[in-house]
Amino acid sequence: MSDTIKNYIDFISENKTERECVKSTIRLAEKAGYRNIEDHETLRAGDKVYMPVYGKSIVLFELGTNPIEEGMNILCAHIDSPRLDLKMKPLYEKNGIVYLNTHYYGGIKKYQWVTMPLAIHGVIAKKDGSLIEVRMGEEDDESTFAISDILPHIAQEQMKKSASEFIPGESLDLVLALNREDEKDAGKKAVLDILKERYGICEDDFLSAELEVVPAGKAKYLGLRKDMVIGYGQDDRVCAYTSLEASLEHDSAKRTCCCLLVDKEEIGSVGATGMNSLLLENALSELLSRFGGYDAIRARRTLRNSYMLSSDVNSALDPLNMELYDEENSSRLGGGIVFNKYTGSGGKSGASDANAEYIAKLRKAMDDHGITFQMADMAKVDVGGGGTIAKFAAWYGMSVIDSGVSVLSMHAPFEITSTFDIEMAKKAYTAFLDLE
Repeated sequence: MSDTIKNYIDFISENKTERECVKSTIRLAEKAGYRNIEDHETLRAGDKVYMPVYGKSIVLFELGTNPIEEGMNILCAHIDSPRLDLKMKPLYEKNGIVYLNTHYYGGIKKYQWVTMPLAIHGVIAKKDGSLIEVRMGEEDDESTFAISDILPHIAQEQMKKSASEFIPGESLDLVLALNREDEKDAGKKAVLDILKERYGICEDDFLSAELEVVPAGKAKYLGLRKDMVIGYGQDDRVCAYTSLEASLEHDSAKRTCCCLLVDKEEIGSVGATGMNSLLLENALSELLSRFGGYDAIRARRTLRNSYMLSSDVNSALDPLNMELYDEENSSRLGGGIVFNKYTGSGGKSGASDANAEYIAKLRKAMDDHGITFQMADMAKVDVGGGGTIAKFAAWYGMSVIDSGVSVLSMHAPFEITSTFDIEMAKKAYTAFLDLE
């Protein structure tokens, strides 16, 4: 297998949160010659810089030789994934079992998260300004965590409920420890003692923590031919990693190239680290102030004349559930990178509908570089749907289309992709960066 696949498997195995992705991106970017934009007072063509945003999103620029107001080529993917977050007051004990209280993040099927090994990743910010990194439950010699479920022998009433109801969100609490003493809350106190010894924290420090519960274990090849990958968070880190790798290997750009890895897509791209913010505009303003001077019309022209690939995954055709798909307009595992003209739901609600001229330009680029691609919808009309970051980019007037890798079992704790599609995505993103 190629280095791209091996490195991708390592990347998603080690980076299961946005912060971890950004931290690894900075390390890889600096190795490739990128530098923090704050280290530069002035910039010139050929310079490569990055700008992290609260440690959870990051923007990378490779400055081209063409005037920047002619537009940029932007690869944009998101690095957040569905998961469980710890609540601000998560620790409690009930009838001899110590739990951590959670709140699910993004669109999940709650029943998929019970009775499986789980890990905790994240950070705890202390009042003295220090930031404690937490990673528990991943290593072979570490204990793991889980959410319990009712045994089938007494689950008659539970089984009568719909799939969206029989595991309530408030029941997705992590089993943490046992109280083997007669004293009330002795188990909780023992846990706090361990946390104080290991991390130097007290219970109140949970108030300023970002702790994410994710599936434990590494991504792996799937199938006898090793032609698939199974792992957590492939939506959308399969597009984020291939976008990043294509960007870091690119050199001698004519149009300025940008790789934008953002947070909060799974909950509507909200907040200061999501695309529905001034994140891109702020980053461009910092760049222009060091690269020929900032003015509003120059910034507007740069954004309006840009091309973007909203690098996001698409639902793969599931042969066991064909009634959900329009077969001729669905993407297949192993069919190459997917271009999705519009997403949304119902009558394209919440979509960004790419224009025909832009699609034709991309088709030519793919054909010229021998890249296998497919055009697809998510599913049959009115079956469901979902939005992406494309609509937030289109707000600037730029040309944008969704493009990415097909995923089977999307939003499950472990998702499935094709190694061929991952390779094609990397090649497609590389070709896109040279688009004129």
